[in-house]
Amino acid sequence: MSISVYPKESNFDAVIDGETRPIKPFLKWPGGKRWLVKQHAYLFQRTEKRHVEPFLGGGAVYLHVQPKDALLSDLNPDVISIYSAIKESWRAVVELLRMHQSCHSDVYYYKVRELIPRDPIERAARILYLNRTCFNGIYRVNLQGKFNVPKGTKTKVILADDDFEAVAGLLKSATINHCDFEDTLSRCDIGDFVFCDPPYTVRHNKNGFIKYNENLFSWWDQQRLAEALKSAHMRGADILCTNADHESVRNLYDTKLFEIFTVSRFSSISASAESRRHFTELVIRSRRN
Repeated sequence: MSISVYPKESNFDAVIDGETRPIKPFLKWPGGKRWLVKQHAYLFQRTEKRHVEPFLGGGAVYLHVQPKDALLSDLNPDVISIYSAIKESWRAVVELLRMHQSCHSDVYYYKVRELIPRDPIERAARILYLNRTCFNGIYRVNLQGKFNVPKGTKTKVILADDDFEAVAGLLKSATINHCDFEDTLSRCDIGDFVFCDPPYTVRHNKNGFIKYNENLFSWWDQQRLAEALKSAHMRGADILCTNADHESVRNLYDTKLFEIFTVSRFSSISASAESRRHFTELVIRSRRN
């Protein structure tokens, strides 16, 4: 399997012949926003503003907007290790992925799953390999923090549309931090565009939102997020936040400051076909005079 590689001396430019070169997200992540970018691209205007994402995850919005300046963070160390490694040494990551591809098997998958490399490049390549070959692209760790998703059916580790050099070129102008969302939002000010996609589930309608979501993103976290976004808004940042469509979440946001509406998505991550259906999610957006 080959990968598209550009000349060593080339510099990534988000705009080629007047058009932005699309970059496909390379990481499959729970709650990823590929669908939002595809179905509701009007929400994301390319501007000269600094782009801020405190829940980076799969990075679908960041890779779509392709900002010249960005502040990116996530509390998940595996997420940050991948983006940092690609930014600093994308070729080394690709070489390790090629090695994983050539060795991939049932035995090899579980062997890699048990190992925790010390080298940051090896650690990043490991989690990306697992992400691409585990069951359904799920990310899950046990109480000891160890990745424990079983092997899936996919065997390709290097994909035809991978463009790690483009991602690395884009990341050159980004600051990447491993931290809590509140730390990142406290740095936002006038002229920043903030996109927030906190962990949540849309499968709450029959289960009770607070109980069902507590292990993903606690109610205290939701309250902290609402306050942090309000503060950033008051300092002049433009806010766009997705969240679970639930009355308790709506009530956290002052409608004098934020416009609140819903968008729909189709959820395909389910064990049974009958439970795969459309769900609505909240969009919380700054009001500007």
